Amino acid sequence: MSLEVLKRGLLATVQDIGRRGYGKFGVGTSGVMDSYAYSLANWLVGNNGEEAALEITWYGFAVKFLSDTLVSITGADLAPESGGLSVPMWRPVFFRQGSELIFKRPVSGCRSYVAVSGGIDVPEVMGSRSTNLRAGIGGLNGRALESGDVIHIQHSASSYIRLSDRSENSPFQTVKWSAAPHMTYGGSQVIRVTRGRQFEDFHQEARDRFFQSEYSVKPESDRMGYRLSGPVLGMECPREYISEGVAAGTVQVPADGQPIVLMADRQTLGGYPKIAQVASVDLPRVAQLPPGGRVRFQEISHSESEQLCFEQARQMRLLKTMIDSKLKEENNAAD
Repeated sequence: MSLEVLKRGLLATVQDIGRRGYGKFGVGTSGVMDSYAYSLANWLVGNNGEEAALEITWYGFAVKFLSDTLVSITGADLAPESGGLSVPMWRPVFFRQGSELIFKRPVSGCRSYVAVSGGIDVPEVMGSRSTNLRAGIGGLNGRALESGDVIHIQHSASSYIRLSDRSENSPFQTVKWSAAPHMTYGGSQVIRVTRGRQFEDFHQEARDRFFQSEYSVKPESDRMGYRLSGPVLGMECPREYISEGVAAGTVQVPADGQPIVLMADRQTLGGYPKIAQVASVDLPRVAQLPPGGRVRFQEISHSESEQLCFEQARQMRLLKTMIDSKLKEENNAAD
């Protein structure tokens, strides 16, 4: 089973949950930017939630299915089409051999996820199939996908492929239900954060400004970090800091006073002062902010951040149970 890239689009890579435990060796985590959409995409095709998938940024990417394939598309609405028909998102979709899928334009958000039953089959590097563009490892030869690339799919033991029995002559067939997302992908977001390690080193005015002002996403933002434009954040006594470990969602402030939110392809160490840390539950919404997107920061406590994480985990378990139940119903209906 395989698929062929017809158009590369702006950026498309193979990603999974990333490389864990290699930061001490200077190897970044990489992995998907929007873990919420990625997990749901995998569950919707009967995968375990950690299989490699395609991360599509913005528009222009097109692929041809070289075999019958069960697919789901989640995350940003990039106007997916097949055979001139709009392809529904957040549900399993069966594509017949020879069908094509193209992402026409961004409607909301900026990153879509395409999961296939069985998962994308590329070699593992340090326990992950994720592409790290800066290091040139993982994915397909450590690079973004290009026109003409053939991507293999792992064998799927999932019986949910029985959805194919209903496809008839349409380029694709789907179900009536969907796993509606619990978050919105818009151009303006309120992002919850806890105080960073050097929060107290900033001017009181800068701290107030950080929480009271609106910032916009700069065009040069990428998978390494989201550069923001807005009120300058000044230090009480500017000085050099010893580099220390950073995480996804760490908000650093370089010498120009403009915040940077570190993302999936971040470095393992950072020497800029850290004013805040994005709550993990809000990282997917940051990841979906397009260039020009607007963001405000809301302070919460560490205990509140933990509770949000626990609640999200509970909701995800419920979603997984619902999806498994629906897929079982589809399977039984095909008998």
